[in-house]
Amino acid sequence: MAVFDTEDNGRSVLTEKTLNGLRNTVDFGRHRLIVSDNNSCYKTKRILKFYQVLIPTMRIITFSENVGTAKAINAGWANRFPGEHCIKMDNDIVVHDKGWVDMLERVIEKDDAIGQCALKRVDLLEHPDNPHDWYHSTLRMLPHTAGEPYYVVEEVEHCIGSCVMHSSKLIGRVGALKQFGVYSFDDALMSLRSALAGFKNVFLPHVRIDHLDVDDDGAYTRWKQQYADDKAYEYGKIKIEYLNGTRDIYEPL
Repeated sequence: MAVFDTEDNGRSVLTEKTLNGLRNTVDFGRHRLIVSDNNSCYKTKRILKFYQVLIPTMRIITFSENVGTAKAINAGWANRFPGEHCIKMDNDIVVHDKGWVDMLERVIEKDDAIGQCALKRVDLLEHPDNPHDWYHSTLRMLPHTAGEPYYVVEEVEHCIGSCVMHSSKLIGRVGALKQFGVYSFDDALMSLRSALAGFKNVFLPHVRIDHLDVDDDGAYTRWKQQYADDKAYEYGKIKIEYLNGTRDIYEPL
């Protein structure tokens, strides 16, 4: 998880809610948490230290400046064990269902052609009946073993990056997240690289999550939208390079 909280953006409260949600739903006897702090404010630094006591397998990587989401996440992924799947999670997401990390792992174990398995926010447009190619999806039941839960995934073009597990095989094939600047498009580029490498991108739509926001009259959302608009040309250029093969889909960690 990458964190960039300032006194101005007021996101410390979101980080705290996200960490509390993780503590309530993740078995940290089996899993570990790496938080990359992009030089957040003092309040967030105290929150991170507090939860590091509550979550024994939590590690904090501290940067002296905001290096961006992708570089911060990649710093955590660089510590992955052989064969370990890695999650990229934003610090404004609360997951309500216990055992969701184990569910994501089980999906990838049931179909190793799945490169990305994401939790699905309720504001997304992907649906089997959506006629737009970008948002059209397909529901598919994974192989079932008697006595186990049923797993139905939603195959999509693009896994929005709020909370996504990337398979070990995918990371081995395409490497690190790619981003220009400090925000946006890393998830879109990873979804494209995943598909070009022959993997499937899916949602596990039944797991309940909430996307949080601060009460700032939409100022932070407007900043994100403007930043993405400013970077859209560069995104399109890199996308074409991946598609025509002039840029290698592998990005070193």
